[in-house]
Amino acid sequence: MKRTLSGPRPLDVAQASALMGAEETAEAVASEGAYYLEQVTITEPSETDYQYEEVSEQDDLSIPEGDEDLTKALAMVEEKNIDRKLLASKVALPPKQSLAEVPEVVEDFLCNFLIKMGMTRTLNCFQNEWYESIQKGTFVPPEATFVPDVYTQNLLLDSENKNLKKDLKHYKEAADKAREDLLKAQKERDFHRMHHKRIVQEKNSLISDLKGLKLHYASYEPTIRVLHDRHHILLRQKMLTSLERDKAVGQITGLQTTLRNLETGHTLQVPEIRVGHRCERDDKPEGPTQKALREAREQAKPKIKMKSSTKDSEFPINIQPNPNLYFYKENVTPPKTEYKLSNIFRLHELPVSCVAIHPRKEILISCSEDHHWKMVGIPKGNVILTGCGHTDWLSGCCFHPSGTKLATSSGDTTVKLWDLAKGDCILTLGGHSHAVWSCTWHSCGDFVASSSLDTTGKVWDVNSERCRYTLRGHTDSVNSIEFFPFSNTLLTSSADKSLSIWDARMGCCAQSLYGHMHSINDATFTARGHMIASCDTCGVTKIWDFRKLLPMVSIDIGPSPGNEVAFDSSGRVLAQASGNGVIHLLDLKSGQIRKLMGHESEAHSVVFSHNGEILFSGGADGTVRTWS
Repeated sequence: MKRTLSGPRPLDVAQASALMGAEETAEAVASEGAYYLEQVTITEPSETDYQYEEVSEQDDLSIPEGDEDLTKALAMVEEKNIDRKLLASKVALPPKQSLAEVPEVVEDFLCNFLIKMGMTRTLNCFQNEWYESIQKGTFVPPEATFVPDVYTQNLLLDSENKNLKKDLKHYKEAADKAREDLLKAQKERDFHRMHHKRIVQEKNSLISDLKGLKLHYASYEPTIRVLHDRHHILLRQKMLTSLERDKAVGQITGLQTTLRNLETGHTLQVPEIRVGHRCERDDKPEGPTQKALREAREQAKPKIKMKSSTKDSEFPINIQPNPNLYFYKENVTPPKTEYKLSNIFRLHELPVSCVAIHPRKEILISCSEDHHWKMVGIPKGNVILTGCGHTDWLSGCCFHPSGTKLATSSGDTTVKLWDLAKGDCILTLGGHSHAVWSCTWHSCGDFVASSSLDTTGKVWDVNSERCRYTLRGHTDSVNSIEFFPFSNTLLTSSADKSLSIWDARMGCCAQSLYGHMHSINDATFTARGHMIASCDTCGVTKIWDFRKLLPMVSIDIGPSPGNEVAFDSSGRVLAQASGNGVIHLLDLKSGQIRKLMGHESEAHSVVFSHNGEILFSGGADGTVRTWS
């Protein structure tokens, strides 16, 4: 005896499409999960020995447990047989055709329309009724005819047309923009072409003018050479005259001493002593040397006849030799350039303009734009003394050779002298019409020289408290001034791009040095006095031979300006404070340049300690930094 059981099982996609006659409808039916009945035969042996056939787990039996209705089972078996017959019949799929030949039946059109509209419930009801009628045989679908899918093609062409219109609009905008750019480029090209032609014409004109100037200058070269030779001859005669004047002043001093020793009751008449060459004609214009001699004789007369409570100081005639002249000849140790930042002293709120070292003690003076100067102990940086008295920013300071006094220059057009033991101002020297940039002490300690924005320098007598000479000759601001070590010679640097060497005893210029192309900010001597260093506003530093008065080396460390230069005690290392905050160290023997970077802003001042072990620098950030 055989029992037939049937259960629902999902249809295969190909079989469903064969039954329905269309590929799209088959996919819809498979997606909705259509089912069919499958026959399962169970063989029953005799009642005495029951052996049942094993059923695989893959078979899907949908008969509920406990249901033994034979009638229902037979009906299910019959339905399964019908399904097998239907599946056995193979339906050949039509080959793919072109878009114009693809048939579109009514049911496919309805299914596509319902899917497009999102009417899923209506689609399910339609498919159930449609395919149930076909399976029962109550409805025979009409024969499919070839209907071209023009609607779909029209939609595709419409979307493609819209995309092409968008691209066309975009290309038109790009073409318009490119046209505008082209017109702009053409206008710029025409402008630059016209400008280039004008520049070429100006260049040709300048070249022709330059050639003419060269020829004109060549015609003056013989005259310049003759004038140069005459200049040297006059300089030698001037030096000889200066020596004769020194002898005459010595004779006058001896006569004054003799007159003081004589205690007579009647007035003595001292004969006038003439020094130098006599003029051939009385109406000949008086030269600078004759003028200086006349002023010296006039100054000597009242000193003999009357005694004044405040006497003018005398410039030393026999100045002691420079102790540094022979001391450093035996110094063969390598120069010190390996400095590193060791300490930072925040002393002022405003920029530090100048830093000076005490000649004997471990003391530092810093001047600032906050109208104050401070005395600082080294190396701890403790403030010992603070000086205030200027009404404007401080520009420079210099120690007295003994170290007991200090001279400061300021933007209030004055130079003040300070007693460091008391911390008080003992003398104010006023005579400049503009700001004073720099000041310096004579080695004897009786004279102070200052340079100013009013294009002049002045030599002040500390004892008589008056200006002895005004140094006139520069055509622009005199930015620095310094005494040659242990001599009566002054060095000034000016914004007129020149250096000048002055005789402080006569107040006249002995020599001018030209070579800088920009305003000179500072100039200084070596300790031995055989070289001069100067720096300008474009960072060019020049080394001059003071004995020959000729430039030796020119170093361009720009474009930042060089604010101050300083030699170490050996004269072999030069330090430059730059406007970009970098301290440049130049080894004069090897030519190597080392950079010390540590300032937050512009570096204004730089100075070496006496033994060269420490370097001090002041900057616009209000700090003094030590490098060791």
